[in-house]
Amino acid sequence: MSTVVELRMPKMGESISEATILNWLKQEGETIEADETILEVATDKVDSEVPSPCDGIIKEIKFQPNEVVAVGEVIAILEASGEVAVKTEDAPEKTSAKKPAKPLVVTNKVKLKNSPDSDAFLSPLVISIAKEEGLTIEEVQSIQGSGTDGRIRKSDVMAYVKNRKYPLPSRPQFPVSQQSQFGFTPPPIKYVEGHDVLEEMDRMRQMIAGHMVYSKQTSPHVTAYVEADVTNLVEWRNTNKVPFHKKYGEKLTFTPLFVEAVTNAIKDYPGINASVDGTNVVIRKDINIGMATALPSGNLIVPVVKNSEGKDLVSLAKDVNHLATAARENKLKPEEIQGSTFTISNVGTFGSIMGTPIINQPEVAILALGIIKKRAEVITTDKGDEIAIRSMMYLSLSFDHRVVDGFLGGSFLRRVADNLEQFDVNRKI
Repeated sequence: MSTVVELRMPKMGESISEATILNWLKQEGETIEADETILEVATDKVDSEVPSPCDGIIKEIKFQPNEVVAVGEVIAILEASGEVAVKTEDAPEKTSAKKPAKPLVVTNKVKLKNSPDSDAFLSPLVISIAKEEGLTIEEVQSIQGSGTDGRIRKSDVMAYVKNRKYPLPSRPQFPVSQQSQFGFTPPPIKYVEGHDVLEEMDRMRQMIAGHMVYSKQTSPHVTAYVEADVTNLVEWRNTNKVPFHKKYGEKLTFTPLFVEAVTNAIKDYPGINASVDGTNVVIRKDINIGMATALPSGNLIVPVVKNSEGKDLVSLAKDVNHLATAARENKLKPEEIQGSTFTISNVGTFGSIMGTPIINQPEVAILALGIIKKRAEVITTDKGDEIAIRSMMYLSLSFDHRVVDGFLGGSFLRRVADNLEQFDVNRKI
């Protein structure tokens, strides 16, 4: 005898409330095996595969490719054969196919911060209300649930919205309204059919556009600049990159050196490693450095080096190389692109001298690193002023002026530059 299993859209990271179905690898009536990939889904962050929780047959597919589905929504009905080793809402132990009851519910859970039931999940209805009210998933998770076993209900969310001390702006959808708040309507874009090319933005580009608009509307951006003499850093890296690879099996690029310099500067100026929560500032203890990375498609993604404050250069190089490779091959996992507390963008990779990066929300600052170029510079030596060939680089920091003033932003930026300039050329690998 078989068991009916409801396969639900899994949760693929914090703050992710929905995903788009890209492709069904199995169709209705086809046989499936446990852990075999059934479909591919995508969020605004990353593409993922959804495996089968059991052996059996696909009885019904409820959503088609390109449809957007809320986390927790039933996406397929499976007919399992044998024992099904999955967690269910009613029976966390293995369920034998010999004892058919109501359908098993297969879903990933969302831990609730203040709920007695740490395995409860946010229903699609609660998530939908949160989006309409401009709440983040993290904020919803902080609400005390009144449902069974502490589950958060619609009434809990509505009561929280009514009584919260400060309003939260709703995240604007993209594309934005054609009518601005000042009554100005953008002129229509004219193009010549058959001559000009009209291309629709792909899903990721639309998400990026929405995020960029949201960031500019949320944070008053200020950008500061410094110039750094990174000659010692360049010479050390050029001398040690081959021995480093032979010893550790990892490429030594500039990125882990930049991550290290930024991490050490954050330790000195922790106020830059923060987020804004209404009238509160959340200072993050963990230092998670996001690396803005261009995908082969031209879109942008930000994989994250987690807990960089506790890692040496070898560990940083391993993390950076793994994340860069996974990004190029479109193999980043959801947990590898979330949780950043500060972001760097190496615009020098594309030959840019400097940049004015847009803050990666909900962070309060982002650093752009320009191209390293050799040029003649006046330097002071024991013999006086001399002209020498030096490797120079511009650094630019965009920061949220709501909570980061010029002193903090400028001091932090200068400290990063000092860390790069004062690099020990005698450092051992």
